[in-house]
Amino acid sequence: MTHLNVPLLFFTISFIIETVSPHNDFFDEELMLKPLSSNHVYAYFQFTTVWEAPKEIKTLQHSHLFPRGLGEIISRHGVDELHLTLTKGLWNYQKWGYPYHDAGPGAEITTWFNKDVVNVDNEWKGLTNALAGLFCASLNFVNPSNSMSPEFTFRPSGIVESNSINSSHLRYSSLPREIVCTENLTPFKKLLPCDSKKGLAALLNSAYIHNTNYHSIGVHFRVICSNAVCTKTSLELRQSVSLVYDTMVDTSQDWSILKFFGMGIKGACPLASLSNIYVDVSNNNTNQIYRLTPQPSAKITSLRGGQRNEIAVYDIRAHSAKGIFNIGVTHNAGAKVSLNYPSILYANRYIIGYGQERGSLVTKLYNNYWQPLDVVLLENIPWYLLVYFHSVTITCEGQQIVPLAQRYLPGKERKSPYYLEMVLRLPARSVTRFSIEMDYSFLKWQEYPPDANHGFYMGSAVITALLPIARNYTALPLDGSTITSSFNASRVGYLVQLRTESLLISLPTPDFSMPYNVICLACTAVALAFGPLHNISTKTLVLKKIEMNWKEKLFASLMEKFVKLKKKKQE
Repeated sequence: MTHLNVPLLFFTISFIIETVSPHNDFFDEELMLKPLSSNHVYAYFQFTTVWEAPKEIKTLQHSHLFPRGLGEIISRHGVDELHLTLTKGLWNYQKWGYPYHDAGPGAEITTWFNKDVVNVDNEWKGLTNALAGLFCASLNFVNPSNSMSPEFTFRPSGIVESNSINSSHLRYSSLPREIVCTENLTPFKKLLPCDSKKGLAALLNSAYIHNTNYHSIGVHFRVICSNAVCTKTSLELRQSVSLVYDTMVDTSQDWSILKFFGMGIKGACPLASLSNIYVDVSNNNTNQIYRLTPQPSAKITSLRGGQRNEIAVYDIRAHSAKGIFNIGVTHNAGAKVSLNYPSILYANRYIIGYGQERGSLVTKLYNNYWQPLDVVLLENIPWYLLVYFHSVTITCEGQQIVPLAQRYLPGKERKSPYYLEMVLRLPARSVTRFSIEMDYSFLKWQEYPPDANHGFYMGSAVITALLPIARNYTALPLDGSTITSSFNASRVGYLVQLRTESLLISLPTPDFSMPYNVICLACTAVALAFGPLHNISTKTLVLKKIEMNWKEKLFASLMEKFVKLKKKKQE
């Protein structure tokens, strides 16, 4: 009787799962290859999972393609939007243009919580600890002392009610010292429907991607519209991998999928509805700098913002029908790849001063456009750098610049960082210099890391701007889930965010070797002095009669006679 009910039981369970979570989701995998100036190649992976979840489902446990582990964390902590990046290296905006997803060195996390969340700080702590365990990263070190709620810099990229945007439900934090390694990549690939066994994810070999000049992995979750009138919503999870390869290691400067990733393309993920590879051939039309093999499936002409780009499209399913294939580029001798246009906005940051007592933080903003640009500058300064707001100076060619808007919150020791956010109007073709004076504070000896003399890392400054033109603009539009949707995304402005360098600061550091030397010397002196004193004070001298055997007695008597005989002779 029990065996007869087993099929009925399985049918009932499958019917419940299909009723709760119908297969109304899809998965796309894409790879964009773009030659950059200075003999570099930009490889951008994008894995997009879109799920039209029913509104009556309050938890993200029953899904087809959406990863359950991440879904449970998002639903448990009331997250509306999440952006997490783990990056090693620094993107060169001046030479490479703008990436699809900008990220600063180390770990960065930006989260918008639901408006119904009462205690945002508790949910923020629980979310970062859960993500630390999921991605095997040190996100558990995110706390109120390095978190803030910017008012101007960040805005939700998904759909949200205009009256519910409140910066008090936003949390942003960065860990610039975080190292990105294989332990982060492995759980990242496990969130994909096909893992790393099929599709483009099979190319993500840690032995190859961690040897690049720049590598960054990102997880981006948001709510998007399912139709044109936005009466239905969907959950979008976009996983990205950004890599920059240096082709100068080879004298021929030829590159290919096999050379970059150590293997060819076996095939597409069976669960993917779209599986494409794009190669930017814009600079190859007139000068014939390189030759592309094999021939692409199609070519797309992008006219975004008045800039013409040619994109070669490879359909993985069509090309992998005959087996493993490779996409390669063979350069002509003496040919060089250059950007179509120079970047119109970039920045850098550094520290001036000497000693370990005081200094100044300087951020330079470069505007190469022929018109003024409005930017938002966010400075995230740790609490152990005592800054003076009255010392802020913003100059351009010797003239003072007054911010259009600003917000400043002083930091509190071990509780909150210094938060400074300004809206600046950069003059045309200018270099704007922002500086603020600061003092280096003394820390408690328990707060120093094991390598205290290495220094302390300071997170990147974030610059947000709406560019009027699309020169070297590769960022994805807010209303599209695929890379192709950004090729012709012509609109009034193009939103970009730039991160500056992360700084290494030397704070006043005690000589931690001195206690070690003192302890060793003191212990040695005590040990040498303690032994004889202890023996003298605790031991007594007692004469003990020694009993000898017959051999020793015979030897002693002979020696005694010999000594007596010798004395007689001397007399």
